[in-house]
Amino acid sequence: MSNIAVPADLTEFKETYYYKTELVSLCRILKLPVSGTKAELNHYLEQYFTGIPSNEIKTRRPKTTRVSLTAQQITLKTRIVGAGFTFNNEARQFFANYFGVEKFSFKKEMAMIKRQAEQENDTSMTIADLIKRSTQLGNAKEQLATVAEEQTYQWNNFVRAFFQDPATKRYTERLKVAAILWRSVKKSKQEKIYTTVLLDVYATAIRNYLK
Repeated sequence: MSNIAVPADLTEFKETYYYKTELVSLCRILKLPVSGTKAELNHYLEQYFTGIPSNEIKTRRPKTTRVSLTAQQITLKTRIVGAGFTFNNEARQFFANYFGVEKFSFKKEMAMIKRQAEQENDTSMTIADLIKRSTQLGNAKEQLATVAEEQTYQWNNFVRAFFQDPATKRYTERLKVAAILWRSVKKSKQEKIYTTVLLDVYATAIRNYLK
């Protein structure tokens, strides 16, 4: 038997940090469902401390339908939770047909969205919603990757120009000096390129590296 103390009320529960094993122990003591994610266990306990009897608090995660849907049965209106939809070969065939490709691979964004819907028991989300949200997430990641790639390209050019400038030879730890200048330039509104003028503009910041 766990010796974990049961909170006096909802406020005390929310003000205390619990590990998942402790949440399981609390749920067991209070006769609540003990399976699920940490978020689900927190939800059961919050319900209990708001006055809902333990026997009325049920597992949020719906039971999966034993027979999964075929590619022909799946439509854009199919619910992704509680309707028998799962990421299998039939679903892969549906998406291949929908996107007009020979082979389709499930994206990480799709799995994240479906997992969240299952945790929240969101039975309103459809395949159409899944496609829309996963596309939005994918585009956001692609934009971030493009920005990171562009910044790496700019940094490489900046360093190359810095080392090609004879004026920088009067500094020790030249790569560190280049990094200091780059950080300043990156935060400014000026063009993200190296020029000799920067040695004068940021002379105070790099003076400790003079030979």
